[in-house]
Amino acid sequence: MSEAKRASRLAGATVVVLSALAIASCTGSGTSGPNTEPAGEAKTPRTRALEAGAVAMQRDAPPDALDVYLVGFHPLKADPQHQLEAHHFCRQVNEDFAQCALFDGNTAEANLNGIEYIISERLFERLPAAEKRYWHPHNGEILSGQLAAPGLPVVAEHELMKAKMNSYGKTWHTWTSEKHDAGDIHSLPLGEPALAWSFNRFGEARQALIDERDRKMGIDSEKLRQTRQDLVPLAHPQAGVDALKGKFPGPTQPIPGVVDKQAVKR
Repeated sequence: MSEAKRASRLAGATVVVLSALAIASCTGSGTSGPNTEPAGEAKTPRTRALEAGAVAMQRDAPPDALDVYLVGFHPLKADPQHQLEAHHFCRQVNEDFAQCALFDGNTAEANLNGIEYIISERLFERLPAAEKRYWHPHNGEILSGQLAAPGLPVVAEHELMKAKMNSYGKTWHTWTSEKHDAGDIHSLPLGEPALAWSFNRFGEARQALIDERDRKMGIDSEKLRQTRQDLVPLAHPQAGVDALKGKFPGPTQPIPGVVDKQAVKR
């Protein structure tokens, strides 16, 4: 078969698959507004006119490429009680590397509050030991059902999570305001960026945080956890799983399949 015919058949098969996915049930796709309103005066007509001109005449190729949407939760590594709902808008650069802009919501008013780079296990293993301490493991987020890809058909969402198994993320939050925080200090992104981490045991993330996200976005974290049990055999021991062990109040329980590399070596 010629390359042209093979490409044509592949394209046709892709259309069929995408059409089937489009009519399948989807993961929740509700909205989540920003945590805070930035300090400053309302836009003037002049600013709005400049924005309209920019939309018509300027390029926006980099943000246009952020076409993968994920929502999960992050604790700050140095302050695990500070926990955030994190909306990731990502570009999959290649099979091993993705880059994401983080927001505190998914509406047009959401505030940019961080970045995350996502790499495969293969790339992580090449990193120097000193660098690895910045990268958190992802299996706990996936297998717990906490990480979701809103709006995707169930089958496609499952495949996306399968592709992210054993991956790692390096996340810096530049604006760590939360809804329950008080004071004008949170109306601007002040201070140094904060390194974020992942939740790797049941009971680490505040249940109220998960429940609120699920309610407003139509997500069922428990159902996602159940449907991802076939991914457990794919899980490898990961570095950083125990980095925050014992730093959360209340009891915690292991997430099946989520194991720290150092625990395996001992």
